Amino acid sequence: MGSAFVLGSFVAAGTFRVDRLPRPGESLLASAVAWEAGGKGFNVAAGLRRLGVEVDGLIPVGTDHLAALAEPALVRMGLAASMIRVHPGSTGIGVGFVGADGENCLAVHPGANLLLSRETVRAAAGRIASAAMVLAQFEIGDGPIAEAFAIARDAGVPTLLNPSPFRMPARDILASTTILVVNETEAEALFGSLCPGQAGTGPLRTAAEGLGRALRERGVEVLAITFGAAGARIVLGGSTILDQPAYPVVAIDTMGAGDAFTAGLAAGLAAGRPWDASCRMAAACGALMVTRAGILGGLPDPGEVTAFLRAHVPGATAP
Repeated sequence: MGSAFVLGSFVAAGTFRVDRLPRPGESLLASAVAWEAGGKGFNVAAGLRRLGVEVDGLIPVGTDHLAALAEPALVRMGLAASMIRVHPGSTGIGVGFVGADGENCLAVHPGANLLLSRETVRAAAGRIASAAMVLAQFEIGDGPIAEAFAIARDAGVPTLLNPSPFRMPARDILASTTILVVNETEAEALFGSLCPGQAGTGPLRTAAEGLGRALRERGVEVLAITFGAAGARIVLGGSTILDQPAYPVVAIDTMGAGDAFTAGLAAGLAAGRPWDASCRMAAACGALMVTRAGILGGLPDPGEVTAFLRAHVPGATAP
């Protein structure tokens, strides 16, 4: 299995369990609260490592007391503490609410994640160029992503971008992005920007091919849109459609489901598996994740994914 290089983000993540998500101006009592290491980049790196992928990357932290959470968390997940990069100021922090139905909402203050620089990325150019895949998300700035993806492109290494929290990806980043993974809300924002005049004219799932073509014109080879319990639609090369159904499970916590999906997809592709098998692996990782509370403890390992797929997909083999 090939290695992955992750442009990480790290946050101290607080999760508050509530009966339902709060409305504007409303205060609710939480039935439980948990704090753990998190951040989209860290979650994906941890998910990849749990699936047996060798992981390298960059994990930014600050100089406050929250930074002390990072090294034990990396070691616990089998990641090298040498991935950590310390920047002056605050460590990233995030707060999420999880309702009784498993749905969530959250906010993140990036802190030190926004201080990751092009220069730091450039110093890791050799490691980036030797990876099987380079991954990034939008809890860090555009500069380091553009730098890393350009290095990867020049070395023939595929890249995967999850533009979350959403902002419109810069043209140079799209030009170096092989795979773009977005949820339904993010896809709608992309569609409104890249396909003006067509937004709201039909279901997003139907419009996915048009969005895939628009992205293909900007350099993106594959668009993957996740629809939660409605599965995922993959647009390959701007035209070929691959639908991946969601597996039926009882969700108790959807926090981290997208990160688990991304890790599963990247793990499959980095191992050289075809798109259909990699999508099944991604969907299994996301499904297993939502059946468990918490993020790091909920990330599945290969044995769990294999057992799940054998139970849900006739004739499925090990991921």
